[in-house]
Amino acid sequence: MQTLTIIQPDDWHLHVRTGDMLKTVINHTARQFGRAIIMPNLQPPVTNVEQAEHYQQEIMNAVEPDSEFQALMVLYLTNNTTVEDVKKAAASNSVKAFKLYPAGATTNSAQGVTDLTALFPIFEAMQTENIPLLIHGEITDETVDIFDRERLFIEQKLVLIQQNFPALRIVLEHITTQEAVEYILQAPNTLAATITPQHLLYNRNAILVGGIKPHYYCLPILKRESHRQALITAATSGNPKFFLGTDSAPHLSHLKENSCGCAGCYSAYGAIELYAEAFDNADALDKLEGFASFHGADFYQLPRNTRTIILEKRDWQVPDAYLIAENQQLTPLKAGETLHWKLK
Repeated sequence: MQTLTIIQPDDWHLHVRTGDMLKTVINHTARQFGRAIIMPNLQPPVTNVEQAEHYQQEIMNAVEPDSEFQALMVLYLTNNTTVEDVKKAAASNSVKAFKLYPAGATTNSAQGVTDLTALFPIFEAMQTENIPLLIHGEITDETVDIFDRERLFIEQKLVLIQQNFPALRIVLEHITTQEAVEYILQAPNTLAATITPQHLLYNRNAILVGGIKPHYYCLPILKRESHRQALITAATSGNPKFFLGTDSAPHLSHLKENSCGCAGCYSAYGAIELYAEAFDNADALDKLEGFASFHGADFYQLPRNTRTIILEKRDWQVPDAYLIAENQQLTPLKAGETLHWKLK
């Protein structure tokens, strides 16, 4: 049996919700990852240090008591974020970044940013305080084709931010396009990107061929095969600008399987196994440890983990669903299918 031992990885982009959903999904993450960057798009969103600390405590209360997992918190940028909010975040032991959601871009983003230039004083403060900016990089103009939203955000918005704040550390999250890969490769080392397992494993046919498959629907949406191949090349290149961020986004099954299903793939149940499959398919397992365990920690200027995990090449069947509460289920990515790597 083939095995792979790597330093314990971290998840640099994770949604865990609250309540019963949180209690189910957080230990799926904690069994694999040493740390995770927790997204702040709750209702209401997490916009200040006090809210982040309260949310962090709720998360850690739900983690198994013998776990060494750490939840790293993020604040949600709004039109009302202040320079004082940035200073408090920088002084906090809990908060590690701010998240920019263009208003209307994805789940619970209605309170996101509507005027990017109005936030320039905030970006200046973040640059001064050395606190990263995490970006959901999509244009939300309804006249823009959904498959072009990431590319146009880079051309129209990201370039503007970088030109004005060259020392600001930025993570362009869950990249999906060849254009994003090419831009990041030529950009300064202050810009990095996370890549999800679904964007490494699937192209847009997974959503559309043979009928609409809602559990493959996420934002940014899956793209053409040429874009998937560009992401595979980036992830397996060993370049430290690219690292693991699942964007695992749990939704109750009935909220995905309806006439207006919500966006997000639930991958945390077997995230490192999904990445191992993608890297194995690319004959690049030797590059998985850097992508999963080193590059993100280095970019966030945090120490690398020292514990290790072991993966075995062994087939196992993904559950059809996870029970969240009475009559409420969560359907994972690849539900009922076979994965070929298993965390030992």
